[in-house]
Amino acid sequence: MPFDYTRPIRFHETDGAGVVYFANSLVLCHEAYEASLEAAGISLRDFFSPGRLAYPIAHASIDFRRPLYCGDRIVIGLTPERLDESSFAIAYRLHTAEAPDKLVATAQTRHVCIETQVRSRTPLPEPMLSWIEQFGQS
Repeated sequence: MPFDYTRPIRFHETDGAGVVYFANSLVLCHEAYEASLEAAGISLRDFFSPGRLAYPIAHASIDFRRPLYCGDRIVIGLTPERLDESSFAIAYRLHTAEAPDKLVATAQTRHVCIETQVRSRTPLPEPMLSWIEQFGQS
């Protein structure tokens, strides 16, 4: 079952035209990713602290369909998918709470699990496999 993350759009996230600045849309997606990890019981402090493993983003893309304005309530639906033994992708669907049938944007990030000492791929550990299973496509 996909994970849904809801929050308001803040003024500082908009540009001179009054809409969400394009790069902030990926920041919002990453916020949803962090919230989903926390919801799965993964400690964000441990996950993002220097350690044996890291999950860098190897690719990110976003397609915009409608603008977002300050005060809009955004809902970000996120669905992770395992790609191979050491990587996963996250699909994001963004819409407003007031119009759930009208997409604002779709995005995707692809992540690779690496051992930080040698900077080489390593299999995804059990907590990440459980997170993918919990919020992935059924």
